[in-house]
Amino acid sequence: MDGNLIILAGGASSRMKGLTGSDTLTKDEKYQADNRSKCLISIDKNGRPLLDYLLYNAKKAGYKNIYIITSKKNELFKMFYGDKRSDNDFKGLKINYAIQHVPSKREKPLGTADALYQAMNQYPELQTVSFTVCNSDNLYSIKALKLLNEYSVVTNALISYDRDSLKFSEDRIMKFALMLFNKGQYLQDIVEKPSIDTLTKYVDVNEKIRVSMNIFKFDGNMFFKYLENCPLHPQRGEKELPTSLLNMVKDHPNSTIGIPLSEHVPDLTSKEDISVLKNYVKNINLSDW
Repeated sequence: MDGNLIILAGGASSRMKGLTGSDTLTKDEKYQADNRSKCLISIDKNGRPLLDYLLYNAKKAGYKNIYIITSKKNELFKMFYGDKRSDNDFKGLKINYAIQHVPSKREKPLGTADALYQAMNQYPELQTVSFTVCNSDNLYSIKALKLLNEYSVVTNALISYDRDSLKFSEDRIMKFALMLFNKGQYLQDIVEKPSIDTLTKYVDVNEKIRVSMNIFKFDGNMFFKYLENCPLHPQRGEKELPTSLLNMVKDHPNSTIGIPLSEHVPDLTSKEDISVLKNYVKNINLSDW
């Protein structure tokens, strides 16, 4: 069990700031959606944000050291989780902040691979240990987080979600990246937005189509150079984690295993998702922290 979790929270949240679903929100909810990082939007009656629930699950899954990657404007994170750069105590977790700096002549961050690369430079100890990486706007379960935290058979791993278990619209699910594994469940490829007539190519040994929800475990020592040398995505112009991962898999076949899991992953992408998350967490009690 490694106990290190890196949470990606430095994105621009452009889809959340769109107009979709804004007529269903209160004035305060719309303000938060338009001005806060997605993971800091309040989703319960006490005003606590989505990130609280992710951290709660992380603690239950055995994580102790949390690295939150934010933009330079991270004052609200510090209000919630401690105002020091590192070693903030929050409910028994050690909270550390890494900043994803935006290159000159760019308005938006350079992508998820760049975010992780900057964090590993700011905290060099991450270059020598294993850690889990996940999005800040997905509420991953205790089970998913624990599977990665405790996995030690292969150096790198990721959760391969059963596409049929995700409770999203078909339109939305079709946008998720599909993953291709060999018979040993080692990652071979990640394919974004495949056409419907090619879906049968991605059926695994259990006759399931597996999708990525962006939760991984990496050996920092092995993975660092692939982040450092990650090329820009030809269409989006960003350095992305799947690109770095696939480059590592090319050099190290059978180094990354898929851990199958069939369950939903609540997601806070657009304003329409806020009420869904509020309903989802109603039965989750954070009082035993």
